[in-house]
Amino acid sequence: MRKGTWLSLIMSVAFLLFGAGAVVFIRSEIPKQLSGKPLLAVSESRSEKTGKPLKDVIYETQKLVVMIESGNGKQGSGFLYNNQGDLITNAHVVSGVHKVKIHTADARELDGEVIGISTETDIAVVRVPGLVGEKPLKMVRNKKAEIGDEVMAIGSPLGFQNTVTTGIISGLGRSFKIEPYSYKDLYQISAPIAPGNSGGPLVRRDTGEVLGINSAGIEQGSIGFSIPIVNVLATVEAWSSKPMEVLPEQEGTNGNGMVKQEATMSEYASYLVTHFYDSLNNADYVYAYSLLGGSWKELKSYDEFREGYMLTRNVVIDDMHVTVNNDQQATVTAIISVDERVGGKNKLSKYQVIYEVGYENDQLKLITGRGKVIEQAAHEKEQH
Repeated sequence: MRKGTWLSLIMSVAFLLFGAGAVVFIRSEIPKQLSGKPLLAVSESRSEKTGKPLKDVIYETQKLVVMIESGNGKQGSGFLYNNQGDLITNAHVVSGVHKVKIHTADARELDGEVIGISTETDIAVVRVPGLVGEKPLKMVRNKKAEIGDEVMAIGSPLGFQNTVTTGIISGLGRSFKIEPYSYKDLYQISAPIAPGNSGGPLVRRDTGEVLGINSAGIEQGSIGFSIPIVNVLATVEAWSSKPMEVLPEQEGTNGNGMVKQEATMSEYASYLVTHFYDSLNNADYVYAYSLLGGSWKELKSYDEFREGYMLTRNVVIDDMHVTVNNDQQATVTAIISVDERVGGKNKLSKYQVIYEVGYENDQLKLITGRGKVIEQAAHEKEQH
């Protein structure tokens, strides 16, 4: 969606709940030593347990994770957990509504109905007839995760569907309260999450099995929180067996006494450019190309785009500045370091790049882009 809605409540620790982005963010003084590495789908490392390349584990998991649109600017994530077409998500993603729109990884738009929702625990179940019979994700039913376990968080932060971040279980048994929900016995994770991740699965990195439901994150720093799936499976399965005839009255995430705060165009624009380079670094050229606007694509075919980046080994964003033109457009200027292969040799260059960012069909896109070399290694300057 275009913009997220952030909801915050100052308690002993200040909490910020994102409504439009559908993720809770918590302000605290927790040290920020932990970090997760952004990942977008093509690592060649293999799982010791399955023997599959990591990219295959990600692909098999991603296709069962959806984006949920609940109306009024609210957007979050969910995942298929049974063969009845039922999705698990957070209650704050679908609070106050009965019907939702579901966007699947293969670009289908389906109708969903909330069949179970809690007013105390931040969980809900959405039934999607269009997903009946599809093979669900596997749940970890009996054993909880341990500190140090490697995990992946999958969801649609800021509307960028099927984004994956990696990290570890960095803490256990975390608890806090954000009205009206009580969060108890949570996993603390180092995999970064952002508005829109809420309701998405936390999965084992080696197998793709679901460990938890991503629900909250530190506002600054790479720390998130996930509800253990073993704690709520009995409840969601009961809703699937016998859907609620009448849903409890809920005011929704923007009516629970928290203060609204909107995500800024600057944050959306900087996230899009960062996301673009993450895709290139992982050789996910199809996804990177999908972030370009229509006018750019008219000038450059996918094959030309891909060919232009085939010899780019890695891109690091050294500095970024965003100028917001209006609530629909922004200009992003960045300094990047590029490790590229030229003439059979590796070359490290610095570029200044400028992107015009704007909305097309309600999706934020890179409308135009240009760049120039500002620094090269001395021995490479002699080649040009």
